[in-house]
Amino acid sequence: MNLIDLPWLAAPSTSFRSDVQALRAASGADANADANALRRLATARLNLTQLNSLARAIPQPDDAPTLPWIKLAILSNATVDLLPPALRATAPRHDLWLDVQTGHFGSYVQDAVDPASVINARGNDFVLLALDHRALGVLLCPGAPEQAQAIVQAAFDTIAGLVEGLRGAGGATVIVQTLPALPETLFGSFEMRVPGTAAWLIERINTMLRETPIAGTLLFDVAHLANAVGLSHWHDCALWYTGKFAFSHDVLPLYADHLCRLLMAARGKARKCLVLDLDNTLWGGVIGDDGMANIVLGQGNPVGEAYLAVQAAALALRARGIVLAVSSKNDEAVARRVFKEHPDMLLREEHIAVFQANWQDKASNLRAIAEALNIGLDALVFLDDNPAERQQVRLALPMVAVPEVPEQPEAFASILMAAGYFETVQFTAEDSERAKQYEANAVRRAVLGDASNLEDYLGSLEMVAEISAFDDVGRARIAQLINKTNQFNLTTVRHSEADVALIQDDPARLGLQVRLRDRFGDNGMIGIVICSCQGNDWNIDTWLMSCRVLNRRVEHAVLDTLAGLAQARGVQRLIGIYAKTERNQMVSEHYQRLGFTLADSNETGSRWALELAAYQPLQPPIEIRLGPTLLAH
Repeated sequence: MNLIDLPWLAAPSTSFRSDVQALRAASGADANADANALRRLATARLNLTQLNSLARAIPQPDDAPTLPWIKLAILSNATVDLLPPALRATAPRHDLWLDVQTGHFGSYVQDAVDPASVINARGNDFVLLALDHRALGVLLCPGAPEQAQAIVQAAFDTIAGLVEGLRGAGGATVIVQTLPALPETLFGSFEMRVPGTAAWLIERINTMLRETPIAGTLLFDVAHLANAVGLSHWHDCALWYTGKFAFSHDVLPLYADHLCRLLMAARGKARKCLVLDLDNTLWGGVIGDDGMANIVLGQGNPVGEAYLAVQAAALALRARGIVLAVSSKNDEAVARRVFKEHPDMLLREEHIAVFQANWQDKASNLRAIAEALNIGLDALVFLDDNPAERQQVRLALPMVAVPEVPEQPEAFASILMAAGYFETVQFTAEDSERAKQYEANAVRRAVLGDASNLEDYLGSLEMVAEISAFDDVGRARIAQLINKTNQFNLTTVRHSEADVALIQDDPARLGLQVRLRDRFGDNGMIGIVICSCQGNDWNIDTWLMSCRVLNRRVEHAVLDTLAGLAQARGVQRLIGIYAKTERNQMVSEHYQRLGFTLADSNETGSRWALELAAYQPLQPPIEIRLGPTLLAH
């Protein structure tokens, strides 16, 4: 598998060129239609020429102000002129719209540390520090361990200083790259044992960057990407000496895709659920025709082992919190029997949150899976060996990610994992439990079906909400929820982990984290509220909840708690803001349903007020337990 070719993407249509020309000719006629068409075109496997062509069809921010633009700046010691169009054209593939700016060649230090620089004055959301070993004084000193360690520390301090300048002046999240190794060595296989060689120095700088996180940064592991491609393919000496390009032009589409994946994850757009076909995807053969004894699966057979690798990859994803589902044209009882009885199956029924085996089309099944899990279709990845099924889903549900796979299964697992659908910028203890939480929700749905009414069902859950102030332990998960929650999110204001720490220590702000347990298990942290205190009012800057707990009246428990805390501090009103986005219209009436009064509204959202003097607690069937910090006040 050649990663440079982006093999998980389908080839562009034969009409790609004319489609791009038509978009450019009709630019601005219908912003939403143009955006959908651009997403569709960007999802194909595009080379650098095609990316440049598509980039020219993408509108500028001033021409399409309703799109959720992300401002990205790039600072580098190398020439990066080819990167902005590649990024702009790749971004819609990941549901992103990038407004990219580059600094002047060689001016990355001044641009970073000068508060008045064009980069810092722009108000970027992200700044990419695209530096390599040439920018960091990596001077060879073989056999001089103290000098070598000083060089490593100085390189790390240089990066930290640039980050401090960027964060202090503009507040952007800074993306820091690891350094690609060099293909040449001084000592051959002994290279890494000699302090001060290029390989020794670069490896230790990368280790510091990976193991010593700098506040307000994301790590872009370019070293791993270069190793996966092959260092001899990554580096191009002629391009460096003639144009100061840091890597081969051939890897630009892959580099752009990986950077956009990182931005996608930082914006909370990574996928949550892997949906698996069965016949010739998890095993060889058709279970309904071939029977249990004749499907191909298990050790000792190259094809059977390839299918086991797909199942092992799915289980590994589940262990890090990705939900698994099944969509198969099959008799359900026959399909389930393989999970129950086949001795070589790694996947079992308890690993699957939703099992859709029937004779409906795959698009309908995927809609049912998303509805059952209470997630968007854009959270799904669908793995299927059948090209006709893949095409049907791509046309009917373009928001679903559908990796392209070859006829033979040997590369299925590798392609799925290489595609980067489940990119993340952090991993918490709660992430590892998320798949189990969705599986427990399936049991809750069964209980709901048996209950005579909603109130009986909610009471039977025996829910306990633990509401506490922001703290060090929950900080990573708090930042993760803030940046990934889009639907039940009243304002979609984003805060980094460093921002959460500032809120935690600010006496004029209140941050609440909400956890929910019931008799079926622990849902973990599912809600965040942030208020700022202004006179007699508390302004609600952020109110978000995981969609996993919708319709369980958790928002009522949160409001009862918030109102009680505010009243105890002499606050007279709660002020709630709803800022309309493409994805949060489900909460447009949130404050109205909670008893707030409309203060004003316009096309971008609305402002609501709740007078606390007349507030009557909503008293949902949830036991509320306050954290010790809140009880102390």
